[in-house]
Parts: sequence; C-alpha cells; structure tokens
Amino acid sequence: MNAEPLDFQPGLARRRRAGRLFTLALTAAGLAGIGFLIVLLARVLWEGAPSLSRDFLANFPSVLNPPKAGVKSALWGTVWLMTMTVLVSVPIGVATAVYLEEHAPNNRLTRFIHLNIANLAGVPSIVYGILGLAVFVRWMHFDRSVAAGALTLSLLIMPVIIIASREALLAVPQSFRHAALALGATKWQTIRAHVLPAALPGIITGVILAVSRAIGEAAPLLMIGALTYVAFVPEGPFDAFTALPIQIFDWCDRPQPQFHHLAAAGILVLLSILLPMNAVAVALRAWHTRRKAWQNSGI
Repeated sequence: MNAEPLDFQPGLARRRRAGRLFTLALTAAGLAGIGFLIVLLARVLWEGAPSLSRDFLANFPSVLNPPKAGVKSALWGTVWLMTMTVLVSVPIGVATAVYLEEHAPNNRLTRFIHLNIANLAGVPSIVYGILGLAVFVRWMHFDRSVAAGALTLSLLIMPVIIIASREALLAVPQSFRHAALALGATKWQTIRAHVLPAALPGIITGVILAVSRAIGEAAPLLMIGALTYVAFVPEGPFDAFTALPIQIFDWCDRPQPQFHHLAAAGILVLLSILLPMNAVAVALRAWHTRRKAWQNSGI
C-alpha cells in the first residue's frame, strides 16, 4: 500500500522570517524607549545642572526669590519620611514573609492571604493615599505629619517587601533546613542562623527596590495633605513636612521658567538618590546569583 503524500508543509523559511521581523520589532521598541529616556535625562540635566549648587541643597524653597530657592526642607523631609517608612515596613514585612513561608500551614486561609498580598502589590498608590487620609490623618489624628506620611508609604510598599522576602526564602534549598533540624536545632534557630542569612541578599534587594518606589511617590502624600511649601526642617515624627516629589510637583506647576529649572535640579537630586539605591540592588542580585551558582557547582 503506497503512502499518500502529506499535505503538511512546515514553512520553516516563513517562520524564520517572521521570527526575525519580531526580533527587529522588539529591538526597535527597546531602542526607542532608551532613546526617549536619554533625551529626557539630557533635557533635565541641561535645564537643572546650572541650578545645582551647595546653596540649592542648603536653602529653603522660596516663591519670591527663585535664584535663592533650595530643597533643604524637602530633602530632610524625604530623609525623615524614608527612615520612618523603613523602620515600620521592613520588620513587619519580613516577619510576615517568614511566618507565611516557614510557619503558616498550607491551607485555604493561607492561600487566600497570599492572593490578597499579591493583589495589594498592584493597587494604585492613590488608593493608599485615600486609606492614609481616612485612617492616619482623620481617625488617628496624626494630621499632615511625617508619621502619617510614613505609615501611608509603609502600607504602599509592604506587599512588595512581603512578596520579595517570600521569594528569597523560597530560593533557600530545603537541605539547609533539614540539615539544621537533623543536628538538633530548633525551627527558630534554623530560620535565624541558616535560612535568613541565605535569603538576606534577596530580601535586601526587595527592600531597596520597594523603598526606591516610595521615594518617588507624590500622589499618596498629596492625598493626605502634605504641604507644598515648607520653610523649616521637621524635628519630630509629628511635624509637618514636604518631600522631594512634592516640591518638584509644586515647581513644575508654576508658570515661571525659573521654577521649571529648579524642578529639573530637584529631579537630579532625586535621581542621585534613586540611581545608587537601584545600583546596589542590582549588584546584590548579581552577587547572589553568582554565589548560588558557585554553591550549586559544589566547588
């Protein structure tokens, strides 16, 4: 019995051509995005570099004398805000991740909590601003203080810290836990002495990226009523404050070109904080990847 010819034609040449076209389209899209970013950064640098000086960092903002205006109150407000945000969000976020990954039973309630934490990580920041306004400003009577802003930003980044910490704990091999338990260590000793140190680079990376997001957020702070003009440095957690994103927003909103140059200089100050933080996160991730490959190689 003669075999009938198959009608199927693989069309390898056509598929390879389509693949090359798709690769070219992705490359063009990536280069276009990088190009727009370079143009944007170049313009910000061109407009803001002349305004950068020691006086710009040491002076308070001014609406009457733009050449003498600075970001002292906004810079110190950001320092206060981020310090309190880290002190609140990191211990709670990491402890929650340790409980969910190492202690919580694998039941329907735990899976429901995991699902909701993942959903909270994608909630727009303005929603957290509304929540902070209702809870911390009006119900707890913190008013427009650093504490209200820090607690609002803590709610914003805590789901990200929990998810990143859980992923870092999941990446620790189970053999670490089994070996420690086999030698007589308690579960807490195993977590403290073996699991957490192995997961620490991933946890730190997640924390840095989460804090980097919080530094650039203006919408939640504007929602809770943070001031756009502050001519003093906060001295306590319940003082009024402003932050770099809010000060930049205020300058961009003004029609005078001098304030636009000040806004560009403020953006450069903010980038000088954000870029090193992200560079540290990338370096830690690369170091952790190399260390894990070295361990898996058995050398």
